[in-house]
Amino acid sequence: MTKADLVEEVAAISRLSKKDSELVVNTFFETIVESLRRSEKIELRGFGSFKLRHRGARQGRNPKTGEKVDVPAKVVPYFKPGKDLRELVNS
Repeated sequence: MTKADLVEEVAAISRLSKKDSELVVNTFFETIVESLRRSEKIELRGFGSFKLRHRGARQGRNPKTGEKVDVPAKVVPYFKPGKDLRELVNS
């Protein structure tokens, strides 16, 4: 499913215009991104949670040359599905 498909689905279910549905979907995603930027955990009961994981600096290798490369520390978003979502997907 793409973002456009999600907008179509929201429009069909809520009877909103596509423009309003797109605004709803974009606002939802922007809110999640802004919360993660503030290092907040996002928990959507029954769906899952979004957190940040900190990855330390490490030494990697360039696959083409085999040369050692320093990989800097970084923060990556992580999604953990909730119990209800896992059960629905596996049924």
